[in-house]
Amino acid sequence: MTTEKQQETVELLLNMGPQHPATHGVFRMVLWIDGERVVDVEPHIGYLHRGSEKLCEGESYAQIVTLFDRLDYIANFNNELVVCRAAEKLMGVEVPERAQYIRVILCELNRIASHLLFYGTYGLDAGAMTPVLYAFRERERIQNLFEAVSGARMMHNFFRIGGVNEDVPPDFGQRVRRIMGELRRGMEECDRLLSFNEIFLSRTRGIGAIDAETAIDYGLTGPNLRACGVPYDVRKDDPYEVYDRLEFDVPVAEHGDCWDRYWLRVQEMYQSLHIVEQCLEQMPEGPVMAQLRRIARPPKGEVFVHCENPRGDLGVYLVSDGGPKPYRVKVRPPSFCSLMPLKHLMRGCYVADCVVILGSIDIVLGEVDR
Repeated sequence: MTTEKQQETVELLLNMGPQHPATHGVFRMVLWIDGERVVDVEPHIGYLHRGSEKLCEGESYAQIVTLFDRLDYIANFNNELVVCRAAEKLMGVEVPERAQYIRVILCELNRIASHLLFYGTYGLDAGAMTPVLYAFRERERIQNLFEAVSGARMMHNFFRIGGVNEDVPPDFGQRVRRIMGELRRGMEECDRLLSFNEIFLSRTRGIGAIDAETAIDYGLTGPNLRACGVPYDVRKDDPYEVYDRLEFDVPVAEHGDCWDRYWLRVQEMYQSLHIVEQCLEQMPEGPVMAQLRRIARPPKGEVFVHCENPRGDLGVYLVSDGGPKPYRVKVRPPSFCSLMPLKHLMRGCYVADCVVILGSIDIVLGEVDR
């Protein structure tokens, strides 16, 4: 005869990471599970901590650009832009128009490259091998262009306070237009391959849902917030560079689940292509660097600047004491905030869904730990 004591279950503690391919970096989750259900989850960060914000205090303003390259190392140009804009705002520098267009083109191509990496790895998280091969084929076209412009495939160190390091190659416009057509065809192929796949839909729809009010309370931004139906995009709500001259839509979804977060990024890639096309048509000739002294010395003061990173609202709070090095630099990282609702998203889900939920918020640990 089965006794009541024999029917009792015991919660099992399951360690996931930090050396695990599905955690997308050195991130660790401790899961408390009852059978196949997650009872609770405790995230552990800090395995990649390098003290980047503190290191900025010992570097010149030109040198800290390289530190920002290494935060979100999938979106180097977007990171470089925000720190340069912070110093420019403090100094009252007007960036030449041509440099602004070059910055926007490179940042939007970087957004596409970032979302392509998400697309491929998210397919792997859901158990599909082919999407990552398609995504990397398209991503390689962009990386080759970045190498031609900056000399590096990653860690470009190309943006400067007042503009960009040098003008783009003479065939830049021609090369971008050529890869634009290739990218559009490749993205449509990726879209057809995965987006409405029956198995992928069953793995992602209705999983890890969060409503708009809760998402705002947790500080979500970027695609993760727009997937809940909130049309907040820094490029529209607080325009910078030449975004106020460009026409583009801000895709939004409704349910805030894993599929919506995936679908939103796919739609954003098409919008980025549209932005780049307009920039190529509008970009004027002229200088690419403002007339500045060689060593930047912003006046005493403090400033906060934010930009729309592929992962959300990336902010930099910069304090200057009038010297050649920042007095204080504080980063508001979107990936760190995206981890805040992890308990909310995972409690009650299946263990197999944990990987899909974590993958859908698209974190980069270099930016989380700093």
